[in-house]
Amino acid sequence: MYDELTEVDLKKMQEEIDHRVRDLRPQLIEEVQTARAFGDLSENFEYKCAKQAKNRNESRIRYLERMIRTAKVIEVRSQADAVGLFDAVTIYHELAKKEMTIRIVTTLRQDALKGLVSKESPVGKALLGHRVGDRVSVEVGPGTGYFVKILAIEKGGDDASLEISAY
Repeated sequence: MYDELTEVDLKKMQEEIDHRVRDLRPQLIEEVQTARAFGDLSENFEYKCAKQAKNRNESRIRYLERMIRTAKVIEVRSQADAVGLFDAVTIYHELAKKEMTIRIVTTLRQDALKGLVSKESPVGKALLGHRVGDRVSVEVGPGTGYFVKILAIEKGGDDASLEISAY
């Protein structure tokens, strides 16, 4: 399985790797060595915390490197009047009787609390390619779903200011 990511996604991941390797790794190694000097390691809480922070950093580096290695690079292109990647879409959720605006993004930059919805999510998949006025069925499981109506589409681009998610 691969993730479909944009050039901007790959660039942001490489920048994070560089920061973690160049800046964070030496700092965390120093913290581990300092905490180790406090004495008995079996009762040294500072040492355990420093080791955990160092291990989390190494884990994140491996995760990002694997994502870059296995990614499929996609180009951002969409029709002028249809929902595409990075577009802000105003929808009316018929079940909740509520209007909301979401933005379709790559999986790496999704954050539902900020209205950033992955193109791989049920609603993201359902909306892509549809136009204003379309009533779209969003399937969330076998025989389970809801309808949304597309009220407006605001075309967007691959915005480098959107942060990549932690995991």
